[in-house]
Amino acid sequence: MPNDNVAVMRRVSLRHLRCFLAVAETGSFTLASARLFQTQSSLTATIQQFEEAVGLKLFERTTRRVELTPEARQFRPLAERVVRDFEAAIGDLHAISKSQKGHVRVAAAPSMVVHILSPALARFRRDHPGITLSVQDAGSAKIEDGVLAGEVDFGIASRLRNYPELVYTPILRDPFGAIMPTDHPLAAENGPITWAEVRRHEYVGLTNDTGIGAFLENYPELRLDEATQRYDHASSTTSLYAMLCLGGKISVLPALAAQATPMNEFKFRELHEPSITREICLITRQLRSMSVNTERILQVLMETLNERPLRYGATLVRQPEEPAH
Repeated sequence: MPNDNVAVMRRVSLRHLRCFLAVAETGSFTLASARLFQTQSSLTATIQQFEEAVGLKLFERTTRRVELTPEARQFRPLAERVVRDFEAAIGDLHAISKSQKGHVRVAAAPSMVVHILSPALARFRRDHPGITLSVQDAGSAKIEDGVLAGEVDFGIASRLRNYPELVYTPILRDPFGAIMPTDHPLAAENGPITWAEVRRHEYVGLTNDTGIGAFLENYPELRLDEATQRYDHASSTTSLYAMLCLGGKISVLPALAAQATPMNEFKFRELHEPSITREICLITRQLRSMSVNTERILQVLMETLNERPLRYGATLVRQPEEPAH
């Protein structure tokens, strides 16, 4: 016999979720029924069916509006995600039926847009001119949240929160180094520099809600918090650039981030004792089938990575080969 969960799923449809979300968004059965182009009695019956199927009350009526119960508030973002994923999947099928047209949404760390994504997208556009693209640069936290919520099809960034619902596939590593204005005393020399030397100078770090900032916090032995009593922070490479332009301070960045505009105006010296590298991952959604167009652009991305030489000490993470069948 089917278990209770299977029985509930057989009784709940996408129609129930759409009706639930319409009432949740409008706070009114009257407004929700008008939005859905159905009678209020039909909408009420659908919500009652949903409540009976799950065994929970979803709405509380007040004199002014309809309020979600605590259980329904917790369920709402999950329902939104299911409906959004369904609509995206149908959109992908429709795009295939319309001469392979479609749209792919990508989010990437700024340095990845410059060094990795840009050449791959140029190649993809030549081969698939009918597919439009949305590209946003953001920090790791926003990228992970965007992939998780279905707002972007995939991301390229450092692993930050390590969500179990996401798949993190390492694609490259690049070494950390010190970055400083060209008139800083440490900029007078070339070659590697030690972490001990960094600690002797005033330091600006990235906050721990960035992939780089969170990564460095995992290395307490670097003792960057001892660098100065005035340990400034920046929330992005954009604000870090502005703070370094004030002069007299240094920071730490991975090589690819340091060599992206406008950070490449500064002097970069690779760090050692110890040498550490950040890991950049392709971030996708667990257990969600990719659209044909997303799979195409990912294939072009990996081909570009394998064929195009990496610079500034970055190295490619080789993917394991699929076993022969």
